[in-house]
Amino acid sequence: MKALRRYAYLALGVASLHLVFGAIVRITGSGMGCGYSWPRCAGYWFPPLDRPDLIIELMHRYLASVVTLALVVLFAAAWRRRAEPGVGGRGGVLRPAAAAVVTVLAVAVLGGVTVKLGNAPWTVVAHWTLAMLLLAILAVATMRTGAMGGTGVRGERGTRGVLGAAYAAAGLAFLTVAMGGLTANMPFAAVGCTTFPFCGPNAAAPASAVHIQLTHRALAVLLALLLLGVAVRARGAGRAVRRAAYAAAALVVAQIAIAACMILLHMPPALRSLHEATGVALWLATFTLAYLARAAAGLGPLGEARP
Repeated sequence: MKALRRYAYLALGVASLHLVFGAIVRITGSGMGCGYSWPRCAGYWFPPLDRPDLIIELMHRYLASVVTLALVVLFAAAWRRRAEPGVGGRGGVLRPAAAAVVTVLAVAVLGGVTVKLGNAPWTVVAHWTLAMLLLAILAVATMRTGAMGGTGVRGERGTRGVLGAAYAAAGLAFLTVAMGGLTANMPFAAVGCTTFPFCGPNAAAPASAVHIQLTHRALAVLLALLLLGVAVRARGAGRAVRRAAYAAAALVVAQIAIAACMILLHMPPALRSLHEATGVALWLATFTLAYLARAAAGLGPLGEARP
């Protein structure tokens, strides 16, 4: 199980890095660096590295290949050990590992569609949300190897109150981060409001763009209130659930602080990248919290990982 745990951590780490690097592609305006060519870049399998936008987009594609390879390795390792406890069957690592391979192929195809359609906002957001789903599947695989609280939660007893709030937080986190993708990709939505915490509308932005950012802000505030409430409720829970709740609450507070600085400092690229990276971490932490709370309540299986 130790080997599977390492493979799962590697796959999760590379997938997270790929998501964050996608923000760099968008922020630098490199999304069409390879033109409308896919899977080749600018018509070449190995294009001349003569433009920064092409290099950044090509690195993003190469990193996607590394993610796919890491997932195939995880699946192959789980398949070879499928007879071992905690690997095959319900609650084992094999099923989410297989689901991750299928999902990453769907992400790749959708990425190709996105390029062919010239980075249309709806395809970019769909690509982003499907990649977040992949991250959640990998989190399940990793927890089933005993990592990320997967071992400790087996001896804990949870409550339905924490579970319900954790479920709501995970759903709201997914919606908030997806709305963040829409805000980042719709014209003028990212700069629809020029002040914080109240919205000083940007005169150059259409009303629809302002409304998109306001919706994203409202969802973020609701998520913060909900996660802070979960953290308070989780004080009586087991250690794994409690630590996950505290991590998610800390991340949502940090995310709002980063967003405030980003707006007040007029959207510097470094803060925009940090905002997206923290959003990825927040989604991962909130999903992990919900999964661990479900396991602690006795409603979800976790494979019997062995040291």
